[in-house]
Amino acid sequence: MTSRDALAIRIDHTLLTPTASAGEVEALVTEALELGVGAVCVSPSRVRLVTDLLVGAGEARPAVASVVGFPSGAHVVAIKAAEASVAVAAGASEVDVVADLAAVAGGDLEALAVETEAIRAAIGPGIVLKVILESAAILALGDRGSGLLTGACRTVADAGADLVKTSTGFHPAGGATTEAVALMAAAVAGRGSGSVGVKASGGIRSAADALAMVDAGATRIGASASRAILEDPVFA
Repeated sequence: MTSRDALAIRIDHTLLTPTASAGEVEALVTEALELGVGAVCVSPSRVRLVTDLLVGAGEARPAVASVVGFPSGAHVVAIKAAEASVAVAAGASEVDVVADLAAVAGGDLEALAVETEAIRAAIGPGIVLKVILESAAILALGDRGSGLLTGACRTVADAGADLVKTSTGFHPAGGATTEAVALMAAAVAGRGSGSVGVKASGGIRSAADALAMVDAGATRIGASASRAILEDPVFA
């Protein structure tokens, strides 16, 4: 079984509630340092606050991630590229971009490639790029869903994504499933850089949930319930 510390370093400790206050963001950062998670993920407007709060954290400092085109993905490419650039300028070293979901659902792989390449060009090679594909919504399309999701994963991986991500956590179709994670992991194996990962996000609230995602192929976990996950008795 994955150890508690090995799981912690995979977690993006997340607060994306639109009404989140500065105090709640500060509490998120404090908790992230206590738990030893790998990254903190916040809205673009909160990146500067997080980077300021992490000054002096030293080796315990988690990465700072932010979201782009969130949560709908229905932003024009130039806006997504600009938003990603602004987040990086504020201190983010990772960006989680919601793909053009109409392109994913319609199998428009060229549009997905163009979008991903534009965002990669805007942020440069040193920033971790994760592309959110809303796997639950795509798989709900029926028999063609798995093929659409596989094609989208392969396309964005080849276009410069470092990870493909299941969900925003805001879509009514739902969040991560082990089936989606396994499909996505298989789709990106050997693609792009050769080490493209999978971030499972959306509805992961327990150690059992998180460990099942890792077993299915997730290399990252997005969660707001990080404390509950990491303080589960299974790690005692």
